[in-house]
Amino acid sequence: MANRGQRQSGGTRTSSRGRRPKHTDDEGLLPVLARAVREVENAVRRRGPVPMSMRSRFQAIGLLVREERARVKTDPELNDNQRAEQLKRLDGIATILAQSAARDSTLFTLLEPDAVVSDETNILKREMLTAGGVAPEAESETDDAEQAPAAPVDRRVLPQAVVSRQLANPFLAPDFSAVADVPRPQTNRLSTWELIGPLLSSFERAADGATASMELPEPHTLQFGKGPELMKHQAQVVQAAAEGHRTFLLADEPGLGKTAQALLAAEAADAFPLLVVVPNVVKTNWARETELWTPHRPSTVIHGDGHNIDGFADVVIVNYEVLDRHVGWLGQFGFKSMVLDEAHFIKNTASQRSGHVLALSEQIRTRHPRPLLMALTGTPLINDIEDFRAIWRFLGWIDAKKPGQQLMAALEENGQTPLDAGFYPAARQSVIDLGIVRRRKVDVASDIPARRIADLPVELDDDEGRSIRESERDLANRLLARYQRALEARREAGHVVEGIDHDLVRKVAAWERDETAEKTGENVFTMVRRIGQAKAGLAADYTAQLARSVGKVVFFAKHVDVMDAAEQTFARRGIRSTSIRGDQTPAARKKAIDSFVNDPDVGVVVCSLTAAGVGLNLQVASNVVLAELSWTNAEQMQAIDRVHRIGQEEPVTAWRIIAAQTIDSTIVELIDSKAGLAARALDGSDEDVTADDDVQTEALARLLTQALQPYV
Repeated sequence: MANRGQRQSGGTRTSSRGRRPKHTDDEGLLPVLARAVREVENAVRRRGPVPMSMRSRFQAIGLLVREERARVKTDPELNDNQRAEQLKRLDGIATILAQSAARDSTLFTLLEPDAVVSDETNILKREMLTAGGVAPEAESETDDAEQAPAAPVDRRVLPQAVVSRQLANPFLAPDFSAVADVPRPQTNRLSTWELIGPLLSSFERAADGATASMELPEPHTLQFGKGPELMKHQAQVVQAAAEGHRTFLLADEPGLGKTAQALLAAEAADAFPLLVVVPNVVKTNWARETELWTPHRPSTVIHGDGHNIDGFADVVIVNYEVLDRHVGWLGQFGFKSMVLDEAHFIKNTASQRSGHVLALSEQIRTRHPRPLLMALTGTPLINDIEDFRAIWRFLGWIDAKKPGQQLMAALEENGQTPLDAGFYPAARQSVIDLGIVRRRKVDVASDIPARRIADLPVELDDDEGRSIRESERDLANRLLARYQRALEARREAGHVVEGIDHDLVRKVAAWERDETAEKTGENVFTMVRRIGQAKAGLAADYTAQLARSVGKVVFFAKHVDVMDAAEQTFARRGIRSTSIRGDQTPAARKKAIDSFVNDPDVGVVVCSLTAAGVGLNLQVASNVVLAELSWTNAEQMQAIDRVHRIGQEEPVTAWRIIAAQTIDSTIVELIDSKAGLAARALDGSDEDVTADDDVQTEALARLLTQALQPYV
C-alpha cells in the first residue's frame, strides 16, 4: 500500500514519494469515489434539504477529486493513455457533483477556497483513501491544532473585538419604541385563507405596462452625507428612507448604483450599526464604497474567524460563505439595519445560507421593530416566481406561511379575497408599496450609452469540432432510443399521441439531464464544457483583434482551462493581460483590477463568470467578450453590466462567441427567452414567462425533437 506525500502545516502535499498501486477499473480510489458520488446524487434528488452527512460526503469527494486530478497530471509512472483515462473518469465524477450542486446551489460553497473543512469531512476523506488502497498521511499535531474547528459541533466564533464592544456597553437593550407604528389588521376576514401563493401569482398575472416600482418622493437634495452627489433616481430612495420608509427590495438593473443608495439610506435613517451580507468577491468593493460614500462611518470586513475585525465599526461586512461562524454574535450585536447584496443568493429557503440570513433578519426585527432592511439584486428572479419568497421573508413582508402584519393589514383593507379577479392587481400593488423599487437604465439614466449584444458564430472545423458534433449525434441517438422505448410502453398502455409526444420528449430530456451519461457517451454538461474549450482559442483571437483596434476588452469565461488558454493566446499575440479568478486573495484581486483600470499597457482582463460577474466596475472598457455561455440570462447580464454602468462614456457591445452547428446555438435562444420572467414580473412586459422550464432540459428536448423530425 502506498503512502501519500507529506504535508506542510497548511495541508498542501509537498512530496510525491508515495506511489499509488496500479489498479484495474474496479480497484483503487476512483471506484470508491464513483460509488460515493452516486450516494450523494441519490440523496440530492430526494425532496427536502440535503442531510449534513451527505453535504460532508459531497465536500470530501470534491476535495479528493481535486487532489487526485493534480496527482494524475504529474504522475511520472502513468503513460499518456493511462493519464487520459483516469482524467476522463475524474471528469465523470466531477460532472455528477456539478449536476447535484445544480439542484442545491449551496453545495458549491463547500468547494470554495475559503470553505471550512469539517471534522466529518476529514474523516470521510481518510475512509475513502483507505478503501481505495491509499494510506492517508499522518498529520502533525500542528496541523490538527490549526484545522480543528472552535467547537466539535458548533463552529460559531466570538471575536475578541466583539467581546470588548459588549463590555464597553453592557446595558444595550432592545428598542421597542416604534412598535406602535406597525399597522395591525382591522378585520380577520382573510385569516383562514392561504395567501402566499396568490401573492406570488399576482406578479405572474401582471398586466402589460404594470411596472413593479413603488412611488418615490422627489429628493430635496442630491448630496447626502459627506460623499459625492447622487443621481436623481438614487437620491429618491435615500429620500424615502429619510421620510421613514424602512424596507426595500432594490431591484434596479445592474450598474445603477445600488451600493451607494443602501449606504446613504442607512445614513438618512440614522440606522447604524449596519450589517452588510455580500458574496465573497465583493467584500473589498463594499469597504471601498463605504469609504467613498460615508467616509465618517468606519467599516470592518470579516475574514475567516474575524480575529482582526473592528468591534466598534459602524458598518460590518461579512460574506455568505462564513456567515455560519458569526451568526451567533451578529444577532446580538445591536444592528439597526441590514443590507443583503445579491439577495437572490438566498432563493433556496431550505439552504443553510438562507436559514442564517433569515434568522439574523428576524433577530434584528425583534430588537428593533422598524429597522432598515434592504435586499439588493439586479436579478431577483432567476428561474421561478418563487425566488421572491426568501427575499420577502428577509424583509419581514411574509413569514413561512402567511403575510406579515403590515401586508395583511393592506390586504384586509382591499376588501377582496383570492376568489375575486380584482384581488390580484390590488395584492401586487400592496406588496410593491412595501418597498419594491425597480428602475431600468433606459428609464432613469439617459446619460448611459446603449448596450447591445452581438452574436459571433464561429466554425469548429478541426478534429475537436468534428468530435463534438459526433458526440452530439450520439447523444441525440441515445435520447431517440429512450424515447422510442418509452413511447412503445405508452402505446401498450393505450396512450397514443399523434405526431411527436412533446410531454414524453420533456420527460426523456429530464431523465437524461438527471442521469450521468454512459461511460462512452456524453451529457449536456460535459458537451458544453468541451465546446467552451474548443472555442477558447477563437474567442481569444477575436479579443486580441478588438484590443488592438478599440482598446481595453473584458473577456469572460466559466472554466479555468478556457481562461488559461486565453491568457496564453494573449501572451503569444504580445498583448498584456491580467485576470480575476475565484481563488485569488483580496489583495491579488485588487491588484488585477487596478492594473487593468490604470495601466494603459494592459489590454485585456480575463474574468471568471462566477467570480467576477458581480461587484466590479470595469467601465474603462466598452467591449465585452463572452467566450462561454452561461446557463442563465441573469449571469450573462451581470457580467455585461461590469462595463455598462454609471460612468461609462461609450456604447457597450458584448460579443457572444457561439459555436455554429452545435447545441451552443440552442442554449443562446433559451437563455435569451428566460429574460422574459423578470421583464413580466417586474417591468410590466407582456413577454411569456417560462419560469418552470429548465435550460438544460429544454436544450435536450430540442435536440430530441430535431432527431424525431424524419420520423414524423
